[in-house]
Amino acid sequence: MTFSVPVLVRGYELDTQGHLNHAVYHQYGEHARWELLRAAGIAQDKFIASGVGAVVLESTIKYRRELRGGDEVTVTCAFDWNDGAKVFRFHHEIIKLDGTVAAEITVVAGAMDLTTRKLVANPAEHFRELADNPELLGL
Repeated sequence: MTFSVPVLVRGYELDTQGHLNHAVYHQYGEHARWELLRAAGIAQDKFIASGVGAVVLESTIKYRRELRGGDEVTVTCAFDWNDGAKVFRFHHEIIKLDGTVAAEITVVAGAMDLTTRKLVANPAEHFRELADNPELLGL
């Protein structure tokens, strides 16, 4: 199952050509990630209280079709846990109402121990322990 959230492209998010500004794509992905975590039972304050914070190590966007003000899109989010490695991936698609994929985003992330400032060894286990609904996270 792929998690998704609806988003309306707002006028103040546009660049000078009337397209969705490139930085906003990243914000849409982050919004979908936090909404997925919240749906799984990991609110932001619960996550931070656990002593671990999420860190983005790399983010790549493939632009497929332009987005303009007023476009309604769905932003998907799925985890790829990378078989127990310290890093994992989020995969996003930004999909227009007609089914056209406007962008694909891949994020390499980790879970950082906020005291030692190092990535935790098995982030999937940390997420599983915190989540009320770990199946939403692919766990």
